[in-house]
Order: sequence, then C-alpha cells, then structure tokens
Amino acid sequence: MLGLALSCAGQAKAAAPFDPDALGMTGDWGGVRNELIEKGYTFTLDYVGELGYNAHGGYNQDKTARWSGQFTLGAQLDLQKVLGWQDATFKLAITEREGRNISNDRISDPRAPMYSSNQEVWGRGQTWRLTQMWISQSYFDQALNVKFGRFGEGEDFNSFPCDFQNLALCGSQMGNWAGSNIWYNWPISQWAGRVKYQLTPQVFMQVGVYEHNPSLLEDNNGFKLNMSGGEGLIMPVELVWTPTVNSLPGEYRVGAYYSSADATDVEKREAPGDLSSALVSHDSKYGYWLVAQQQVTRRNGDVNRGLSVFANVTVQDRETSQVGHFIQLGFTYKGVFDARPQDDLGFGVARISTNSRFRNNQKAINQANNLSDYNNPAYQPVQGNEYDAELYYGIHATRWLVIRPNVQYVRDPGGVSEVDDAWVLGVKLQSSF
Repeated sequence: MLGLALSCAGQAKAAAPFDPDALGMTGDWGGVRNELIEKGYTFTLDYVGELGYNAHGGYNQDKTARWSGQFTLGAQLDLQKVLGWQDATFKLAITEREGRNISNDRISDPRAPMYSSNQEVWGRGQTWRLTQMWISQSYFDQALNVKFGRFGEGEDFNSFPCDFQNLALCGSQMGNWAGSNIWYNWPISQWAGRVKYQLTPQVFMQVGVYEHNPSLLEDNNGFKLNMSGGEGLIMPVELVWTPTVNSLPGEYRVGAYYSSADATDVEKREAPGDLSSALVSHDSKYGYWLVAQQQVTRRNGDVNRGLSVFANVTVQDRETSQVGHFIQLGFTYKGVFDARPQDDLGFGVARISTNSRFRNNQKAINQANNLSDYNNPAYQPVQGNEYDAELYYGIHATRWLVIRPNVQYVRDPGGVSEVDDAWVLGVKLQSSF
C-alpha cells in the first residue's frame, strides 16, 4: 500500500501536456522526463518562429509577410551522474532552419543588402546542421574549465541574449560584422577549444582556438566533420566581470580576436579606378568588443523584476572589413505589470557604420564605369550608416511559450540613403516541446 501511495504521488506531480508550468508543451511524459533529468539526461526540442511584415517604406513597397523558423533538437548529459566523470558535461544540438526573410525580399536594395535582418533566425542556409557537439570538464574546484568539440565563437565570446527579433539587437554581434567568412555564430559550428579560468568570484578570463573553414557555410556541409578546406585559426580572448551593484546583477565583457586566415583589402590603394587589378590580400584580421549589461532597479523588492540597461560596441579591422564599427544601446524591463510578473518589455537601437575605405572603393567603381544614376541597374549604391530600432513586449504565456510582438524601424537599409526608411511589424515565438 505504501508503494502504491508513493507511485500515485509521483504521478500526481508529473505535469500533463499543455500544463503551463511544465518544462515543455508535451508535459513531463508521465514523470519520465523528470526521472531522466535526475539521472543526468536532459532532452529538448525547441522552436523559434518569426514573422516580418513590411508595413511602410523599404526598397520594394509591395506589402507582404515572411516567416522564418528554426527547430533545435538537443541533448545534455551530466557526465558525473551518467559515467561518474566529475564536473563534466556533454552537449549535442542539431538545428534546421526554414522560411524567407522580409529584409532581403522587400526592405533592402539587392545591390547593397541590409546589414541587419528583421528576422534574426533566418540565415546561414535554410538547412539541417550540427550546431553543438562538445564536452566540458572543470578542475580545481571548478576554477578551471576546458571545453572541446564543435561549437561557434559566439556561444562563449561576445555573448549576448537573443530576445529581440532584429539581428542588430540579438546575440553575439562580432559574428555579424567581422565578415561572413570569419566569425561563425549559431547555427554554424567548427572544431574548437576554449579554456576559462575563474580569477575571482566575480571575474574570469577565457581564451579560445577555432577552426577557420569557409566550406562549413555551404548547405551540404552541415554535418561535415573533417577539416578539409580550412584556411587558418581564429583566436579570441575575453575578460568578463560579473559584479553585483546594490544587490543587482551585471555583466561586463571586453575582448578581442585575431584570425590567421588571409583577408582581402576593401579598397584599392593604387589605381582605384583600374577594375582589372585585384585587391590586396592580408595575412591576418582582427577586431575587438565591449559588452555591458546591468540591472539598475528592482520592482517591489523583487530582484527578478526591474529595469536593466545594455550596450554593445564592436570595432573591426579597417583594412579588411566592410563594417568599420557597430554600436548598440537599449533596455529591458521585466515584470512591468504586477499581474504579469514574468512578462518583459524591451527597446534597443543600433548603428552599423560602413568602413569609409569600403565606401571609397564603391565610389571608385562607379567613377570607373562612368555611373552616377542610382536608378541604373549597374550602379553600385554607396553605403553609409544603417540604423535599426525595435520595441517589443514579451508575453510569457506559459513556462514553455513566449510570444513577442514587436515594431521595428530601419533608417537607410544597407546604409543606402536612397532607400526609404522602413517600418516592420513582427512577432517572435519561442517555444519548447
């Protein structure tokens, strides 16, 4: 009778499908999910979907909507529980992206694509990919952590939350502006290693070494494990400070990277009008960044609610980068309404600045071709600064479903002043099954 009572009690605690307090929409699988987690096995299936509608402006003002989405199938194993391997973790994630992007289809001039994206989940190929496959091991009472396997730089370095739908306000920004073939953000992975050391309870330093392999960007190489096509190494280093100010958490990151792969100059220094001459090649590339996040208020004494501010700055190698620098500022507020303590409000603005040397090369090409009319299909639009802004409200409908309607504004898409400023209406869904 006692055993039966305990069994019934365990089943009563198991969340049913669609239970708002369950870890996922499918519930606790009759208690099996919780039992697996206790044994060290965590399995997930997540989906992010984003809608973008061009409400006003842009290059093509025909109104339409575009949907982009991503499935992520993941597994995380606590190897201490599974194999007795103390302070060790294994993680695997496979992703699939699908859909189209309103930024490419309507907002920007196809001759000078928009720098950011109104649907951040779009890109890097609409295909299946091995996104994570790594093992981490801690030593010396967890002061030292070593991680090795397949993952991207932005997972550990220059990291930033991804609650906004606009790419310029979501995730590691270095990967967006270092160049498409240099720093790989999610969902691309490459062979890599990262070592992190906790200097003090609030300060740690980390260094990494990543394979630089442009062939990994190809759609048919989503599960490529060999290193053929490699062109060098990317080596980031970062110092992270996580202070508590007035009992409120913060995080501050400063870092830099060096790439040993060849990179092409963005401007012809000699004979800029000679279209037959090639751009100069450099044997390296670099960049650096600063990220700051700080909660500044609490609501009704609850540290889990209140106002947080953030800023993000990246600076790129001027000789080889199309984007010279990037600046982002904004805030989030969690628990604006007492009746909805989990909901969050966010606003951010970003400026993406075209490298003046890249712009000079665009002007030289137009002059060499005797082109000055923007409406001529052969004309190369001259790019300046692009500005992106977003306001969202996050509805935490359940523990496993967040709905974020948003309004986005893009000034000079792609940095092209001839393109009308655009308003985009969006909805971002984040769900776990």
